Amino acid sequence: MKNLILSIIFINSLLINAQNTRGISDETNWTKNWTNFKPKTTDYNESSNILSGQIDKNTTLSKNNIYLLTGMVYVTNNAVLTIEPGTVIKGDYETNGTLIVAKGSKIIAEGQESNPIIFTSNRPSTQRKSGDWGGLVIFGDAPINKFGSIGQINLNLDSKYNIYGGNNIDSDSGILKFVRIEFAGKKIGTGKLQNSLYIAGVGRKTKLENIQISYSNSDSFVCNGGQLTLKNLISFRANGNDYYFTEGAQVNISNSLAVKNQYFTNPGKSRCFDIESYDVKSNADLTKKLTNVVATNVTLLNEENDNLGLIREAILVKENTAFSMANSIISGFNQCLLLDGKIKTDYENLDKIKLNDVLFNNCTTYIESEFTENNNALKSWYSNNKFYIEYSKANNVDFFVENDVKKIPDFRIKKDKNLTSRLASK
Repeated sequence: MKNLILSIIFINSLLINAQNTRGISDETNWTKNWTNFKPKTTDYNESSNILSGQIDKNTTLSKNNIYLLTGMVYVTNNAVLTIEPGTVIKGDYETNGTLIVAKGSKIIAEGQESNPIIFTSNRPSTQRKSGDWGGLVIFGDAPINKFGSIGQINLNLDSKYNIYGGNNIDSDSGILKFVRIEFAGKKIGTGKLQNSLYIAGVGRKTKLENIQISYSNSDSFVCNGGQLTLKNLISFRANGNDYYFTEGAQVNISNSLAVKNQYFTNPGKSRCFDIESYDVKSNADLTKKLTNVVATNVTLLNEENDNLGLIREAILVKENTAFSMANSIISGFNQCLLLDGKIKTDYENLDKIKLNDVLFNNCTTYIESEFTENNNALKSWYSNNKFYIEYSKANNVDFFVENDVKKIPDFRIKKDKNLTSRLASK
C-alpha cells in the first residue's frame, strides 16, 4: 500500500514488553566486548608453534603461543582438542590451513567475553582477504536424512575421516563459545569453496554460541543434519550464505545476526538463510526428518544503501522443509522471503512456514514465490493478522542504535520517543 500510517502498536510493543523485542536482544549490547568488526586492521604476533597432520591424543593449546594451522589438520582417535581462552590460531594461506574434528573426537574451544579464541589469516593485516585459509569442520554421529545415515563432504578430505552422521541425537562434538573465525573459505578447485564453519551430523549436546564469522569467502555457518541449538551467532559480510541448513537439520537459532554488504557478496549465491532438505531429492531418504529451522530474535541486515539490488533475498525456503521466524527483523533487502516455486500454496505447505511478530523494514518486496503465479495466494495468506507482520521505512542510521562498524556497532533497534515519527506501518 502506498499510504503509510504511523506504527504506534509496533513502538508500544517495544517499550512495554522487553521479552517481545524484535531482533537481537535489547537488554545489553552483547556483541560489544568479544567481537571484532574491523579484523583487517588488527595485528597479531608471529606464529610460534605449528599444527599439522593428526592430533590423535588429548591436546591443549595454550594462550601463551600463537599457532599456525598448516594443511589439513585432523583431530582423530576420539581425542579432545582443548583451546584455552585468548588463544590465536592462524590458518596458513599457502597450504590452506584447515581444522577437521573427526567423528568421535571433540573440540573444546571455550573462550571468554573478555578473552575470545581467534581463528584468523596468517597474512599481514594489509593483505588479508576472504578465503585466505580453509576453516573449521566438525563431524558428529547425529542423524542426517541421507540413505544409510552416513554422509561425506566434497572437500578433498582424507576418506578415513570424511564421515559424519548416525543415530545419536545426543551426539557431543564439544564446545565453541566466544570464538571468532575470520577470512576463511578458501577456494580449492573449480567452483569449489570451503566454508568457514562446517557442522555435519552434530548432536544436541554440542554447545555452539557466541561465535562471530567475518569475511567468509563462502558460507559462514553450514549445518548438515544433526540437532542443534545455536545462539548469539554473528555472520559479518560473508561472500556466500550466512546460514545454510540442509540434510534434515533440526535447528533452533536465537539472538543471532547477519550483516550483508554489497561489496563483499556473490550476487548470485548470497542469502542470510538458505533452508533446504537436500541438494538432490534422489539423494535423500524422505522417510527421515526433513530440515526444520526455528529462528527467534534474529536480525538480518543489508548494509547496501544505493539500491543496486546486488544482494539476494534475505531468506530462501525450499520444498519439503519447515521454517518459523518470530520476534525478528529483516531490514534493507529488495526481497525478504522467497519460497521455492515447487512449494504449493495450500494449507499443508504454508502451515510449515510460520511468521510471528516479524518486522520488514525498508524492504521492496516481502513474501513471494519463484513461481510468480503463487504470489497473490501468498499475499492473502500472510496478510492474516494472526501473523502480526509489520512494515516500516527507516534508514539504518535511524533504525539501529549504531550501524557504523568503524565505531562500536550496536545492531539493537532504537527505542527513543522520537522513533514513532520515523517508523511507519503498511
